[in-house]
Amino acid sequence: MRRTDRLFDLIQILRDGRLHRAGEMAEKLGVSVRTIWRDMSTLMASGLPVEGERGVGYILRAPITLPPMILTGAELEALRLGVRLVAEGEDPGLSRAARLLATKIASVTPAPPEGDEDDLFLFTGQEAKRAAPHLPAIRKAVRQKERLTITYIDHDGRETHRDIRPLQLEFWGKVWTLAAWCEARGDFRAFRVDRIVALDETGEPYPQEPGRGPEDYRAHMDQEAKPVPDR
Repeated sequence: MRRTDRLFDLIQILRDGRLHRAGEMAEKLGVSVRTIWRDMSTLMASGLPVEGERGVGYILRAPITLPPMILTGAELEALRLGVRLVAEGEDPGLSRAARLLATKIASVTPAPPEGDEDDLFLFTGQEAKRAAPHLPAIRKAVRQKERLTITYIDHDGRETHRDIRPLQLEFWGKVWTLAAWCEARGDFRAFRVDRIVALDETGEPYPQEPGRGPEDYRAHMDQEAKPVPDR
């Protein structure tokens, strides 16, 4: 049994909300207790509401099911494509979660026309690979609204050092960009994550000031996209 399949089966076992001992689950899945211990550590590290410890047992503290829904063919294709992009996005945490999600999707939906499950994981790109080491720290800073200090190579090949307020990550099919308020420029900037050569997590929250937040950035981009009237 593949490990992704085994993790999925473990989640199904835990869905009843009862305490399950590692030995019982090991016997049911035909693996060793030590394997179950490792798998449960993986599930807990992934953020699932699983609690427990060796010698006691494991329990799922909150439901993780979605209400039933009907997807059109186009919606299902969009879902598969999104999972594929994230799985190959090189962010270790999200990639692992996307592959688990792909297993769940495959278990309850018709196979894609190509009939090749490996087709889920065909996306590659050097830009995404270079961006990968920085993505977890950037996502954390965006969520917690903390400043970052970056060393960046601009489009002319010059190295610059910036103190920024990270606002949102965007993926363009090949390249990750980070929208931020740049303290040095006193304006919004979009940085290609693959051109960040060093990143320092300051842990310092930045102030929530009018005109410098994510909503202001999106309004700014909408304004920039409008045609300039003739004068």
